[in-house]
Amino acid sequence: MAKILYQPRYKCALAAMQTVHAIPRAIPVLHSGPGCGAKLNDNNGTSGMYSPNIFPCTSISEKEVVFGGADKLRSTIENAIKIIDADIFVVLTGCTSEIIGDDVGEVAGEFSDAEKKVVFANTPGFKGNNYLGHDWILQAIFDQYLPDKKAVVEPGLVNIFSAPPMQDAFWLGNMREIESLVSEIGLTPNTIFGHGRGLPNIDRIPNAQLNLLIGPWAGLESLRFLEKKYGTPYMHYPTLPIGAFETSRFLRALVEKTGADGELIRKVISSHEAEYYYYIERYADIFLEQRIMSKRFVCVADAHYALAFTKFLVNDLGMFPETQFITDDTPEAYHELLEKEFKNLNYGIAADIVFSTDGEEIHRRIREASTGGNPLVIGSSWEKRLAHEINGIFVNIAYPMVSRMVINGHIAGYSGGLKVLEDMYTEARERLAL
Repeated sequence: MAKILYQPRYKCALAAMQTVHAIPRAIPVLHSGPGCGAKLNDNNGTSGMYSPNIFPCTSISEKEVVFGGADKLRSTIENAIKIIDADIFVVLTGCTSEIIGDDVGEVAGEFSDAEKKVVFANTPGFKGNNYLGHDWILQAIFDQYLPDKKAVVEPGLVNIFSAPPMQDAFWLGNMREIESLVSEIGLTPNTIFGHGRGLPNIDRIPNAQLNLLIGPWAGLESLRFLEKKYGTPYMHYPTLPIGAFETSRFLRALVEKTGADGELIRKVISSHEAEYYYYIERYADIFLEQRIMSKRFVCVADAHYALAFTKFLVNDLGMFPETQFITDDTPEAYHELLEKEFKNLNYGIAADIVFSTDGEEIHRRIREASTGGNPLVIGSSWEKRLAHEINGIFVNIAYPMVSRMVINGHIAGYSGGLKVLEDMYTEARERLAL
């Protein structure tokens, strides 16, 4: 039976074209029906070097359905290479091209001697969503672009991956903050997304001492692929660190894994925590005032943010979680890991979680569980009206994000935790003033 998808929180696998879009001088080539690219580009209106409106697309029609679309794909790639000033072209398949059985790999292989690199990934919507597609694209690039032989390891070089770019509005700011923290403890961060990164950083991937994934599951298979290809160990840290408790914990875990300077990490953590708690103490009276905001909260978000915010709000602020809702259609193989993490909280607190893609069911359960007061609702734009109905304080951090624009803002790390508190209590005090 088909799953209900009322108030969608993710998109089809082809939307992982945004993973390609986030790599400087990389462009997706869509082997799909007309309109797919435009419909899937709805995240904060992001453009970058290439607007999604000019992504090359075969625009498959009835003719290609009957006779095959290989010729049209071939000509689309040829003309894209001639016209578009990019360094790598990543061919992505939509549902139609997969159903009619076009051999996209064979066509892409015809360009092995082209001046610009052409790789391909199978990303039909019927196989999964864009969280899975993100992993498929990374594996395709690692497999088809990177050499088979591992280079000499650069001590301290760490490849860092996290949430799918653009699906997470804070992806770029968060990654830069993580890079900064990793650099402070004497390691060399290597990321491939955003300004100043791209193919030169992808070229360094085989040289790394460690591959790091920050997040519950999206991207994990790519790190396992690199471990198999190059023998590079990986570290899976399931929780995006927000605030002092989780950020310090993350840095200690990374130092233990890499053997970095223990004395340096103690100085870095001590300095950041002293500043962080200085600000917390300045506004402690506000944080303790339940007339402004109750101590209960609910998250409606993908696994990445539902887990990160639950740990931050419990471990740093001593708040109490209601049932938390995970909306990214997390593969069942990762359910046990997440259930365990939501019970790994301070003060003996544990959070119940529900995996659901049905917005109507999620909202019904939250309404029924509402105990009054003014709870905090962390979620997507779909939760704004719900928060008003239950007299809650709403903070929009998850997709879809309609009324908020994020350019380079971040919520990761010590400073990110303070930014989250600003957002929470600005909303709470504004509502109190009405």
